Parts: sequence; structure tokens; C-alpha cells
Amino acid sequence: MQHARISTVPTLRDIHFDDLPAVQALNEAAVPAVNSLAMAPLQWLWEHAIYRRAAVDATGEVGGFLLGLGPGLAYASPNYRWFSARYPDFVYVDRIVVGAAWRNLGLGTQLYADIWQLAVHRGAVLACEVNLEPANPGSLRFHAKFGFRSVGEQRTEGGTKRVTLLVREPPATSE
Repeated sequence: MQHARISTVPTLRDIHFDDLPAVQALNEAAVPAVNSLAMAPLQWLWEHAIYRRAAVDATGEVGGFLLGLGPGLAYASPNYRWFSARYPDFVYVDRIVVGAAWRNLGLGTQLYADIWQLAVHRGAVLACEVNLEPANPGSLRFHAKFGFRSVGEQRTEGGTKRVTLLVREPPATSE
């Protein structure tokens, strides 16, 4: 159940198996910003994710989540496959959702900052896509502020969507 107002500062923790129904409910409430996801594919993502974190309140209620994947998976997503064909190592943001009652608390920024630390630790690009058709200007602004740059575009879902493929490069290391 979504609270009208969050009474405690949310914290990030790993998504537990028992959280999956709440994660799925949040995901479905966010369609079409994210693709719909039945429980079996969600469980597969959870099992294969190198990053699976949730924003929770003091009661343990899940108000947002981010699932990230590494390379080498047999995953049907055309956007994931695009990055797989071009980058030897990457951390792919498969989906991020913040529930309506939890928005404007900085959770998207907090989740992205957290997964960015994983990408930096690996020396890998942080990768994602943002819809151009239908347009998602808020997400484009967010990713630009977070240091992402476009490295390509493609049409998906039978040509009904056009996405920009974005990466944020890890900092250069001195040898």
C-alpha cells in the first residue's frame, strides 16, 4: 500500500525475494514509462542482476527500486543487446521506478549515485536508454545532469518506440 506521505527518510537496501510482489506492483503502476513485467521475468531479472536495490521506509515498505545488469546474459532486451554488442563491460540500468508517493525525495538521484559507485568500482560504463518517441524530456534532463551522453539511437517494439542509448564513462585512472 502506498502512503499519502512518507513519514521517515527512505534508505537503500538490497531487494529481498519477499519484496518482489511490491516491486512488481510499483513496476506495473509505472507502465508505460517502463515495460510491463510478469512475476517470472521479474524473478529472472532479480536473480541475474548485479545491482538490485530498493528504497524503503522504516516499516520496510518498498517505495522505489533499481535493477542493473552486467554483460554476458541471455537477455532478450534489444537495448541490453545493443550495449552487449559494443561494450566489453557495462552496468546496464534495466529499470528504475519510484512510486508516486515517494517522488521528489531525491530517490532517483540516490539510486543512480549508488549504482554509479558499482560502475566506477568495475571500471565500466553505466548504460541505459531513454525514450525519444514517445518523448521523456524529464528523463533526458535527469540523465544529462548526471553526466550521460548519447552513443546511439534505435527503434524498438516494432518501430513504435525510438530510444537514445546513453552511457556515463567511469573516471580515467592514472597508471
